Amino acid sequence: MADSLVLKIDGMDCPSCASKVEGAVCSLPGVENATLNYTSQKLKLEFPNASELEPKVTRAIEKLGYRIVSQDAPRPAPQTWWQTRKGQLVIASGTLLAIATVLSFALPEYASYVFTAAGLLALIPLAKKAVMSALAGHPFTIETLVTIAVIGAIFIDESAEAAIVVFLFLIGELLEMIAAMKARRSVEALADLVPKTALLIIDGSVREVPATALEIGDIVEVRPGGYVPADGEIVEGASSFNEASITGESIPKNKNSGDNVYAGSVNADGLVRVQTTATADNNIIARILRMVEEAEASKSPTARFIDKFSTYYTPGVIVVAALIAFVPPLAVGADLSTWIYKGLAILLIGCPCALVLSTPAAVTSGISAGARQGLLIKGGAVLEAIGKVTRVAFDKTGTLTQGTPQVTDVQAFGGDEQEVLRLAAAVEAGSSHPLALAIVEKAAGLTIPDASDSKALQGRGVQAIIESKTITVASPRYAESLAEISDANMQTIHSLEASGKTVTVVLRDTEALGLIAIRDELREDAKRATARLVEMGVMPIMLTGDNALTGKALADQLGIKVKAEMMPEDKLNYITKLASEGTVAMVGDGINDAPALARADVGIAMGGGTDVAIETADAVLLQEKVSDVPALIDLSRVTMKNIYQNITIALGLKAVFLVTTLFGITTLWMAIFADTGATVLVTINALRLLRYKPKS
Repeated sequence: MADSLVLKIDGMDCPSCASKVEGAVCSLPGVENATLNYTSQKLKLEFPNASELEPKVTRAIEKLGYRIVSQDAPRPAPQTWWQTRKGQLVIASGTLLAIATVLSFALPEYASYVFTAAGLLALIPLAKKAVMSALAGHPFTIETLVTIAVIGAIFIDESAEAAIVVFLFLIGELLEMIAAMKARRSVEALADLVPKTALLIIDGSVREVPATALEIGDIVEVRPGGYVPADGEIVEGASSFNEASITGESIPKNKNSGDNVYAGSVNADGLVRVQTTATADNNIIARILRMVEEAEASKSPTARFIDKFSTYYTPGVIVVAALIAFVPPLAVGADLSTWIYKGLAILLIGCPCALVLSTPAAVTSGISAGARQGLLIKGGAVLEAIGKVTRVAFDKTGTLTQGTPQVTDVQAFGGDEQEVLRLAAAVEAGSSHPLALAIVEKAAGLTIPDASDSKALQGRGVQAIIESKTITVASPRYAESLAEISDANMQTIHSLEASGKTVTVVLRDTEALGLIAIRDELREDAKRATARLVEMGVMPIMLTGDNALTGKALADQLGIKVKAEMMPEDKLNYITKLASEGTVAMVGDGINDAPALARADVGIAMGGGTDVAIETADAVLLQEKVSDVPALIDLSRVTMKNIYQNITIALGLKAVFLVTTLFGITTLWMAIFADTGATVLVTINALRLLRYKPKS
């Protein structure tokens, strides 16, 4: 079994840096898998022997000019761009460039020396990176292209252009670094929501302790206006809590004793005491951060294609540039300096920076924007697949409905209604199913007998031994196979089902005692959400284990199709059928519908931070809103549109300047400006996604 190791790497500013590190580490014998997220700067490795390979991995990374830092080290204070090493290099190079420009008018005979000095000052760190990458087995990098172009320009006595080229390239790298810092801060801001300290109750007194020291079962006090320091359950007091930082929902939620609260939420008005249910490294914020980091490291199919394309693209550019530089002079005696100049311009135009950045920058921004809105997406591949969804299958209970059904009718078939309810509650006691909870709640105040040998009748009901009799709470269809039910009682059952209620029949041995009708109201936004899906060209379908009449009554309210009386395997088979006709998403609770969620192209869990929902689904809707399903699809489509825009910008500008170069119009500084300009435009376009808001 392979060991896993996570390392934090300092000094990466762009996806091409991450690609170099990934490539160098993956080439080491014994490394089975390596994924690097340049936003969080974390490298995850899988290999069989950690003690042997870790030093080799460290050396390989350091050879590329990066360094490994402790994950537990305090986060450095935010720096402005001019405080960074790269910013200071830009300032120094720019100053020399300005001096050289002035000298070109006042003392032209000395200007070329200062231009050369400016170019070499900026080139040294780039050339060092190029050499390190080459020694690590990656000779075809962006730094290699720029180094060749600058040295070539100086060689043909174009020192001014050489200095301008490397200066513009450094500005492009600086802008990438600023964009990466902004993306990191947008994610790190989430971690800052959890307070550093907590008010721990010890022997009746309140003591301030580090929040990281809290253990499961500790009691903490949360005062009005304070942040909750850990996930937990209220054991004393009541208040309203603002969970906007976690779910994106700005309206505070009222919570009482027994309700769950989450780390990072704000206590609005009441003093409460909370018993912690998770440690600092496993609270809701920590789990969301882990998921976002893993998602950003997971490459979409488009990103993988671009990465593969760029591995051939860069050496291809070098070959084309060499042919343009030397074939015309050698073949037809054309001017060598002129054609070397054109070849160098092709090298600079061919820099793949903007192209490599086009997809990961958009995916990172899209995933971060989704997390802010309570839409958690597990990776670029999932983000890309969501936008292609043509059908969305919804589980009914707790997804389209509120998940808190209420008993509306209790009828006895000739006996006592309280006896029917009492026996049903005894059978259902201990179950967490929403319908069972509704029956038990309705029976509050009644004397509930003990039950033994309880067992679930998959998709049909529940059975137990009570007072030496077999008591069954079952669907009407299954009840008919166990006992005789009169036509009048069946008519009553059909009437209740036609009104959208779920009916269960209570039996004692083979005698039908009565029925219990339960209704689960639709979620407030369900109708609006399904209508929005239809507008987007996506077909919504409701899947339910309920009978056809109940399912149809609810589906008619929503104006969608329904498949009723479905066992878990039926849902799985139906999802398989839908998947053969197009891309299908399944929306459920992440537990009962696990097989169907796993089979769907995209599994979406409605869950306010439950472990199962966050760990098992492809995407999680923290606000538990049906309207977040079309919002998720819209975010994916907007992100994919952004990616295609970025690729068009990157390749379009290169195509234009390639033509102008061959006609002798493009200068070297114009060529690097084309690449830097494309990089800046791609970065700015991707960062626009951070302001994404779902359409109402």
